[in-house]
Amino acid sequence: MRKLANSELERKNIDEFKEAQKTPIIIILDDIRSLHNIGSVFRTSDAFLIEKIYLCGITATPPNKEIHKTALGATDTVTWEYQKEVLTVIDQLKAEEISVFAIEQVENSIMLNDFKVEQGKKYALIFGNEVKGVSQQAIEKCDGVIEIPQLGTKHSLNISVSAGIVVWDLFKKLIVLKGN
Repeated sequence: MRKLANSELERKNIDEFKEAQKTPIIIILDDIRSLHNIGSVFRTSDAFLIEKIYLCGITATPPNKEIHKTALGATDTVTWEYQKEVLTVIDQLKAEEISVFAIEQVENSIMLNDFKVEQGKKYALIFGNEVKGVSQQAIEKCDGVIEIPQLGTKHSLNISVSAGIVVWDLFKKLIVLKGN
């Protein structure tokens, strides 16, 4: 085996990315403190052709040197928008018939491995503050809550790791459902 050079990876340029059909997933980052986490979510969103990212509350926005360190240009490809209030974003997306799910640990959550996607449906995923998680008010407005199964001693995962796990899982399920 030989490691491929970047020039051999046949990646999209910015214009091709903008024109490409997007994965029907929207990410909402609410009150994310770490600029590196924000940048990492942008990079993951680029990798999976995520439709859009909403940055809410205290979540920093591009252009930002620290976000750029981990995003590596993904802030130029992935569509994003800042909205102060996450509750407003949830209401707006639900009015557009987008299913909104918090990624959190709550009573009656759906384990990620049990979560089923529906063809033709668009999903919005809320990731909350590194310490406090998704707010109770946001959870109450959601269509449901998805929980990542965890078996160790820790109570949570890093936000960027959680986003990567959930986005990959839904992406995989959407692609299989689509028949690709």
